[in-house]
Amino acid sequence: MMTSISARVSLVKSGGIVLRARRTRCARRRAMVTHAASDTSGLGLLNWLGPVIPQGVLVTGVKAGWRTAWQTMMTELAPQSRYGEYQRPKYAFDGAIAEDPKARFPSVSERYVLYLGNACPWCHRVSLTVALRGLEDRVRIVKMTDDAERATRGGWVFESDRPDPVFRARDLREVYDLQSGKSYTYEGRCTAPLMVDAERKVVVNNESADIARMLNDVEWLGSVDGPKKSSRYDEGSVQLRPPELANDIDSLNDWLYTKLNNGVYRCGFSTNQAAHNRAAIDVVEALEALEKRLGESRFMHGDKVTESDVRAFPTIVR
Repeated sequence: MMTSISARVSLVKSGGIVLRARRTRCARRRAMVTHAASDTSGLGLLNWLGPVIPQGVLVTGVKAGWRTAWQTMMTELAPQSRYGEYQRPKYAFDGAIAEDPKARFPSVSERYVLYLGNACPWCHRVSLTVALRGLEDRVRIVKMTDDAERATRGGWVFESDRPDPVFRARDLREVYDLQSGKSYTYEGRCTAPLMVDAERKVVVNNESADIARMLNDVEWLGSVDGPKKSSRYDEGSVQLRPPELANDIDSLNDWLYTKLNNGVYRCGFSTNQAAHNRAAIDVVEALEALEKRLGESRFMHGDKVTESDVRAFPTIVR
């Protein structure tokens, strides 16, 4: 509109001005065409292969290849059922710390190392347990970085300012690989959290629920440097699974795992829409139930924090 008005005004005043305006517009159009022609458009595969391979065949093949690569990666990282549902694999290490000094893993202070990563909600529950139980001087924590580009398998790597104190490994894969022996070869995912016996240089456990439960229940017998025996529940620490609530806690924990803790993973790792929808319904129902429950009490089981709160919080807050 403005160009037409300007042109008419110029036409009344001077034909020369109109001519220059028209030339300017033409020059701009030519510049735009030249600029468009010089723009890059990728490799130009459709132009090159068009005369030989129909576009539809090429696009379909690329989509199929991409989907195959994605499904292969997802299957390895997150095992699937035939219906596209995420199926969490079983954990390979299920050792337990015991209060018997002659046990394979005696509850000796400062003997065990926890490999944790802030990016992981399963590690988060273990970190919370250590803090609430006041165990910072009983077990050593090594914080790893989640970096799949630097890791040789999985995602966890050690930093130069937070090195692996037991195996001097570069990443968590090396720690797992070192568990292989003449009669055993570890095959599986390199997951965190991981509890290691620094004295024997072997993995104790890599299931977060087991580790958190051990840290809550065990009575520390002493330390590698001498007596440092602690009460099972030191003054100021929190008892996360009091005997009078044990059954209620265990029941709620099972429900939390199915609906919420693992539910979000079932959503994220589903490989078809129907599986995702089923998992999403579980998560929404769990959040609605917890909203009601926590609207009636400060914590899951009343006025004191318990193991159920420790399990629910990392998933909810994330």
